[in-house]
Amino acid sequence: MYYAILMADILDSGEKDSNKLMLEFKSIVNYINENQRNNIISPLTITLGDEFQAIIDTVENAVNIIIEIEEFILSKGLSFKLRYVLNFGKVETQINRQIAYEMLGKGLTDARKELNNLKNSESRFLIKLKKEEWRVEKMLNDTFRIFQYFIDSWKINEYKIVSDFIIHDDYKTIANKFEINRSTAWRRRKSLNIEEFETLKKIIYNITYIYEHDLAK
Repeated sequence: MYYAILMADILDSGEKDSNKLMLEFKSIVNYINENQRNNIISPLTITLGDEFQAIIDTVENAVNIIIEIEEFILSKGLSFKLRYVLNFGKVETQINRQIAYEMLGKGLTDARKELNNLKNSESRFLIKLKKEEWRVEKMLNDTFRIFQYFIDSWKINEYKIVSDFIIHDDYKTIANKFEINRSTAWRRRKSLNIEEFETLKKIIYNITYIYEHDLAK
């Protein structure tokens, strides 16, 4: 049976404080497993120290989880980045709904292979769908390339204000919170491309919604 298989690993994990890194990585896994528990078939499970895998109920929800993870990293000011593969592929053994272990299938094998291949690429996001769905696959990969451009353009000391702009979507609220004048907050929102980032997210959400609900499966 076909499932949305999500895998991710930490970029340059060997160059960071391993204890701090693992605590932060676990905080992401725990948050998503709790917050998205109704959409997860087999939970995010740390497998190789700096990598997790999971099986999500739909491609749409898996994409939403990727975006939610990236925004969690912004909100917490975490100092690392993740590389993701979302592969809609076959799992041939029984699904383990308690932990993402002891499952086999071409979809899992292909996802791990693609994650390893992604280490030789500048891209941090890769979506793989069925061959006949190549147009949707290309749209998602193209939009995630732009998504990465925005995320990676922000410096770590900007993460908090970016996160607050995303949450509140009101420069006046941010002005009050950060004790800056409203015109400064407005210019900051413009310079950080918050509106463009939010528009891009809507495009991604619409693509996956159409994929799940409107296209013939």
